[in-house]
Amino acid sequence: MNQVILIHGAPEDEREYYEYPDSPSNAHWFPWIQKELCKHEVISVAPEMPKPYDPFYEDWVKVFEQFKISNETTVIGHSCGAGFLLRYFSEHSNLVVKKIILVAPWIDPEPKELSTDFFGFTFDSDLSKRISLSIFTSTDDYDPCIKSLAIIEKELPNVNYHRFTDKGHFVDSSLGTKAFPELLEEILK
Repeated sequence: MNQVILIHGAPEDEREYYEYPDSPSNAHWFPWIQKELCKHEVISVAPEMPKPYDPFYEDWVKVFEQFKISNETTVIGHSCGAGFLLRYFSEHSNLVVKKIILVAPWIDPEPKELSTDFFGFTFDSDLSKRISLSIFTSTDDYDPCIKSLAIIEKELPNVNYHRFTDKGHFVDSSLGTKAFPELLEEILK
Protein backbone atom coordinates (compact mmCIF):
# COMPACT_ATOMS: atom_id res chain seq x y z
CA MET A 1 0.00 0.00 0.00
CA ASN A 2 1.41 3.38 -1.02
CA GLN A 3 2.06 5.64 1.91
CA VAL A 4 3.82 8.94 2.54
CA ILE A 5 5.56 9.92 5.79
CA LEU A 6 6.26 13.66 6.21
CA ILE A 7 8.93 14.77 8.67
CA HIS A 8 8.83 18.45 9.65
CA GLY A 9 11.70 20.75 10.42
CA ALA A 10 12.85 22.51 13.56
CA PRO A 11 11.54 25.84 14.83
CA GLU A 12 14.18 28.41 15.72
CA ASP A 13 13.64 27.99 19.45
CA GLU A 14 11.26 26.82 22.16
CA ARG A 15 9.45 30.16 22.24
CA GLU A 16 8.65 29.98 18.52
CA TYR A 17 7.51 26.38 18.94
CA TYR A 18 4.94 27.29 21.58
CA GLU A 19 3.85 30.65 20.13
CA TYR A 20 3.46 29.67 16.47
CA PRO A 21 -0.24 29.03 15.75
CA ASP A 22 0.38 25.64 14.08
CA SER A 23 2.42 22.70 15.28
CA PRO A 24 5.38 21.93 12.97
CA SER A 25 3.58 18.89 11.53
CA ASN A 26 0.62 21.11 10.58
CA ALA A 27 2.53 24.14 9.32
CA HIS A 28 3.27 25.45 5.85
CA TRP A 29 2.40 23.01 3.01
CA PHE A 30 2.00 19.89 5.15
CA PRO A 31 -1.84 20.02 5.49
CA TRP A 32 -2.27 20.93 1.82
CA ILE A 33 -0.11 18.04 0.60
CA GLN A 34 -1.92 15.58 2.89
CA LYS A 35 -5.31 16.69 1.60
CA GLU A 36 -4.15 16.38 -2.01
CA LEU A 37 -2.75 12.91 -1.35
CA CYS A 38 -6.13 11.86 0.07
CA LYS A 39 -7.67 12.80 -3.27
CA HIS A 40 -5.30 10.30 -4.89
CA GLU A 41 -6.05 7.65 -2.24
CA VAL A 42 -2.53 7.83 -0.84
CA ILE A 43 -2.27 7.45 2.92
CA SER A 44 -0.04 10.02 4.58
CA VAL A 45 1.10 10.78 8.11
CA ALA A 46 2.96 13.73 9.56
CA PRO A 47 4.08 12.81 13.07
CA GLU A 48 4.92 15.49 15.58
CA MET A 49 8.58 14.96 16.41
CA PRO A 50 9.67 15.49 20.03
CA LYS A 51 11.28 18.78 21.05
CA PRO A 52 11.98 19.90 17.47
CA TYR A 53 13.50 23.15 18.75
CA ASP A 54 16.23 21.06 20.45
CA PRO A 55 16.04 17.70 18.67
CA PHE A 56 17.57 14.51 19.99
CA TYR A 57 18.17 12.00 17.21
CA GLU A 58 17.28 8.84 19.15
CA ASP A 59 13.93 10.37 20.20
CA TRP A 60 13.07 11.13 16.58
CA VAL A 61 14.04 7.58 15.58
CA LYS A 62 11.60 6.14 18.14
CA VAL A 63 8.75 8.14 16.61
CA PHE A 64 9.75 7.41 13.01
CA GLU A 65 10.08 3.67 13.60
CA GLN A 66 6.47 3.45 14.77
CA PHE A 67 5.52 3.45 11.08
CA LYS A 68 5.81 0.50 8.75
CA ILE A 69 8.44 1.37 6.17
CA SER A 70 8.50 -0.57 2.92
CA ASN A 71 9.32 -0.28 -0.76
CA GLU A 72 5.90 1.37 -1.16
CA THR A 73 6.75 4.18 1.26
CA THR A 74 7.73 7.68 0.19
CA VAL A 75 9.43 9.72 2.91
CA ILE A 76 9.61 13.49 2.76
CA GLY A 77 11.62 15.71 5.04
CA HIS A 78 11.67 19.48 5.31
CA SER A 79 14.77 21.30 6.57
CA CYS A 80 15.92 19.51 9.76
CA GLY A 81 13.50 16.68 8.89
CA ALA A 82 15.35 16.23 5.59
CA GLY A 83 18.65 16.03 7.46
CA PHE A 84 17.10 13.47 9.82
CA LEU A 85 16.12 11.29 6.84
CA LEU A 86 19.62 11.53 5.36
CA ARG A 87 21.12 10.30 8.61
CA TYR A 88 18.49 7.63 9.22
CA PHE A 89 18.76 6.05 5.77
CA SER A 90 22.56 6.39 5.78
CA GLU A 91 22.62 4.41 9.02
CA HIS A 92 20.01 1.88 7.86
CA SER A 93 21.42 0.75 4.52
CA ASN A 94 19.27 -2.38 4.61
CA LEU A 95 16.07 -0.32 4.26
CA VAL A 96 14.62 0.44 0.87
CA VAL A 97 11.77 2.86 0.30
CA LYS A 98 10.02 3.92 -2.86
CA LYS A 99 11.39 7.44 -2.74
CA ILE A 100 13.07 9.99 -0.48
CA ILE A 101 12.23 13.64 -1.10
CA LEU A 102 14.15 16.35 0.70
CA VAL A 103 12.84 19.92 0.79
CA ALA A 104 15.33 22.65 1.73
CA PRO A 105 17.60 20.14 3.50
CA TRP A 106 19.58 21.32 6.49
CA ILE A 107 22.33 19.35 8.24
CA ASP A 108 23.84 22.05 10.50
CA PRO A 109 26.91 22.50 8.25
CA GLU A 110 28.77 24.59 10.80
CA PRO A 111 27.76 22.66 13.92
CA LYS A 112 26.59 25.49 16.09
CA GLU A 113 22.82 25.63 15.79
CA LEU A 114 21.99 22.47 17.75
CA SER A 115 23.07 21.50 21.23
CA THR A 116 23.01 17.78 20.35
CA ASP A 117 24.86 15.61 17.84
CA PHE A 118 21.71 15.29 15.73
CA PHE A 119 23.77 15.32 12.54
CA GLY A 120 26.75 13.32 13.77
CA PHE A 121 26.85 10.79 10.92
CA THR A 122 28.65 9.73 7.78
CA PHE A 123 26.76 9.74 4.50
CA ASP A 124 26.07 6.38 2.90
CA SER A 125 27.60 7.07 -0.52
CA ASP A 126 25.33 4.39 -2.04
CA LEU A 127 22.13 5.98 -0.73
CA SER A 128 21.24 7.72 -3.98
CA LYS A 129 22.07 4.54 -5.91
CA ARG A 130 19.74 2.27 -3.95
CA ILE A 131 16.85 4.70 -3.39
CA SER A 132 15.30 7.32 -5.68
CA LEU A 133 16.32 10.61 -4.10
CA SER A 134 14.92 14.04 -5.04
CA ILE A 135 15.83 17.40 -3.55
CA PHE A 136 13.90 20.66 -3.74
CA THR A 137 16.16 23.65 -3.30
CA SER A 138 16.07 27.39 -3.87
CA THR A 139 18.95 29.80 -4.33
CA ASP A 140 17.29 32.29 -1.97
CA ASP A 141 17.14 29.84 0.96
CA TYR A 142 18.97 30.52 4.23
CA ASP A 143 22.77 30.39 4.04
CA PRO A 144 23.07 27.26 6.28
CA CYS A 145 20.75 25.41 3.86
CA ILE A 146 22.81 26.52 0.86
CA LYS A 147 25.93 25.22 2.65
CA SER A 148 24.12 21.99 3.55
CA LEU A 149 23.18 21.49 -0.08
CA ALA A 150 26.81 21.89 -1.18
CA ILE A 151 27.80 19.10 1.22
CA ILE A 152 24.96 16.86 0.05
CA GLU A 153 25.80 17.45 -3.63
CA LYS A 154 29.39 16.43 -2.94
CA GLU A 155 28.47 13.32 -0.94
CA LEU A 156 25.55 11.98 -2.99
CA PRO A 157 25.62 11.58 -6.76
CA ASN A 158 22.58 10.57 -8.81
CA VAL A 159 20.12 12.92 -7.14
CA ASN A 160 17.16 14.44 -8.97
CA TYR A 161 17.27 18.17 -8.21
CA HIS A 162 14.34 20.57 -8.46
CA ARG A 163 16.07 23.96 -8.41
CA PHE A 164 14.25 27.24 -7.88
CA THR A 165 15.30 30.84 -7.42
CA ASP A 166 12.29 32.22 -5.56
CA LYS A 167 11.01 29.64 -3.03
CA GLY A 168 13.21 30.57 -0.07
CA HIS A 169 12.96 27.95 2.66
CA PHE A 170 9.72 26.53 1.22
CA VAL A 171 7.61 27.96 4.05
CA ASP A 172 4.43 30.05 3.89
CA SER A 173 6.23 33.37 3.88
CA SER A 174 8.53 32.46 0.98
CA LEU A 175 6.05 30.40 -1.04
CA GLY A 176 3.23 32.92 -0.61
CA THR A 177 0.79 30.00 -0.37
CA LYS A 178 0.24 26.68 1.38
CA ALA A 179 0.01 24.90 -1.98
CA PHE A 180 3.10 23.07 -3.23
CA PRO A 181 2.08 21.51 -6.56
CA GLU A 182 5.64 20.74 -7.65
CA LEU A 183 6.07 18.49 -4.60
CA LEU A 184 2.73 16.77 -5.21
CA GLU A 185 3.77 16.03 -8.80
CA GLU A 186 7.06 14.50 -7.63
CA ILE A 187 5.30 12.33 -5.03
CA LEU A 188 2.82 11.00 -7.56
CA LYS A 189 5.43 10.19 -10.27
